[in-house]
Parts: sequence; C-alpha cells; structure tokens
Amino acid sequence: MVLGARGTTAGTGAVEIARLGGLWRVTRPWHPGLRPHLRSYVGYWEAVPTPYEARLVPTGCATLLISLAEPFTQLRRLGMRDGGSGSIGSLVVGLEDRPAICTHPGGQEAIRVEFTPLGAYRLFGMPMSELTNLAVEIRDVLGPGAGELVERMAATRDWAARFDLLDAALLDRLGLGPDPTAEVDQAWQLLAGSAGTIPIARIAAEVGWSQGYLIRRFTQQIGLTPKASARVLRFRRAVTLLGRGTASLTEISTACGFYDQAHLNREFRAIAGTTPGRMVAARRVEGAVALTRSANSSKTASAAAR
Repeated sequence: MVLGARGTTAGTGAVEIARLGGLWRVTRPWHPGLRPHLRSYVGYWEAVPTPYEARLVPTGCATLLISLAEPFTQLRRLGMRDGGSGSIGSLVVGLEDRPAICTHPGGQEAIRVEFTPLGAYRLFGMPMSELTNLAVEIRDVLGPGAGELVERMAATRDWAARFDLLDAALLDRLGLGPDPTAEVDQAWQLLAGSAGTIPIARIAAEVGWSQGYLIRRFTQQIGLTPKASARVLRFRRAVTLLGRGTASLTEISTACGFYDQAHLNREFRAIAGTTPGRMVAARRVEGAVALTRSANSSKTASAAAR
C-alpha cells in the first residue's frame, strides 16, 4: 500500500495508490453491496497534465465517470449523426457497439466505475436502451443531487473520503432501483458465459420466451440487442486473447466464434475502428482502447486497452 497527500485508509479497506505509466491510479476493495454489480472501480489523475485524444471502444459494461477536475472538451461517437457531446464533465455511458473519440485539455482527475448491464439498469433506474451509444451528463440521468455529490467529492483531496461518498450514493440508488427480469438476467448470464457464441434461439428456448419477446425485453434492460451484445462479447474475448500474446489470429478467430480471420478483422474495424494488429502494438490508457496525442505532437499514435 502506498499512501500520500491524496490517500488515507477508511471505509471497506486500505486505499492503494500506484503509478501506472502517465497516471496515478487509486483503488480500494469494493464494498460488498456493490461488488455483484461492478466490473471496475478506480480513481486516477494525470502525473503530468497533457492534452490528449482517445478512442474508446465497447467494453460490454456501462460506465459512470466522476470528473473531479477538468471536463472533456468533447466526446464524439463514430458512425452516428450528431454524435458529439460538446464539453462534458461527469457522465454516464450506456452499452456501446461502436467506438468514440474523446478529447481532453489535460489535468484529468476522475473516478471511473464500470457496471454490469443489469447493475446499471438498477442503478440508473431507466431503460438501458435509452442510453445505448450515448454519453450523457450525470445530472440528466441521476438527478441534480448527483451534481452536488460531484462537488463534495471534488472539494476533498482524501481519496478514501471520495470513495466513501460515492459508495453511499451508489448503494442508496441500488436499493431503490428496479429489479431486472429473471429471464433477462438468465439470458445475459448465458450469453456472457459463452462469450457471445451461444445462438440467440437457444437462449430464448432456455428462458422460455419467444425470440422476438426476448429481443424486446433484453434490449430494454441491457441496452443492446442480444445479437449486438454477442458481437461485443466476442470482440472483448478476442481483445483478451490478443493481450496474452499466446495465440495466432487464426486461433483467436476460431476460439471466439468468428468465421475466419477476415471476419475478425471486419468486426474489429466495425466495433473498435482499428485492427487487431494495431491494438496489439498500442500503448495502455486507463479505461480505453485509445489513440493518444500529446500537446506537442502533430501526429496521433496508436494506443491500447487496459
């Protein structure tokens, strides 16, 4: 454990602060009441404030980002008309099946929380289909109290206190949120458990619904159709296997349910806007498969997923 001016111990365990590339990264054991709904929960700030541009790719999760310093200049969804957000600070991002470009002036300090789709459905208390491929200001999803929470968190430099404030707010909302339909929960578990390779017709048969009804209810609560979710899950598994560096692209294509390597390449371009080879060669950026650009560079360099 590393402690300093920005870290203490409190709450559910010790805060740990570590340098990871150009970021200071802050973590703490997840609260037991939140753990089933989370996939990632991390704070961070830039070691040296630097303007950057990042390409964010689908993760199969919904994201809550609490901005504690400078806001994003813009977050723009690729392949969507009028997909730009303009300047945006703390935000909510629903499930995605296409990449986005975000630009930041430098000096970012934030907490980034990734939720399972159904955890997000409970937390946000709204159909996840209304957030698909969108980045929305936090107040527009969680209400004006969310803005007050962000201000309180930004006003303290103690990371344990920040985590405590956020944990309490998330637990309160989860306790009031809607329960996912059992059949949708089962369908998601089947799809995620197979990394997107199980046929949708088989899932419908397993949960006892018609395929059309499954698609409607699943899309409402997850945010993507079963077919689109399966594509993202296959992509994410391929990213994981690529990161291990122990399998060829042909082997990864077969393992992840792609027809062939050409199919794998097409899916990477559609979902991530890049190729498997460029992703392997890229540098890591917190929370993103990204393109980064420093303030003093005129060229955009390839970057990689965490």
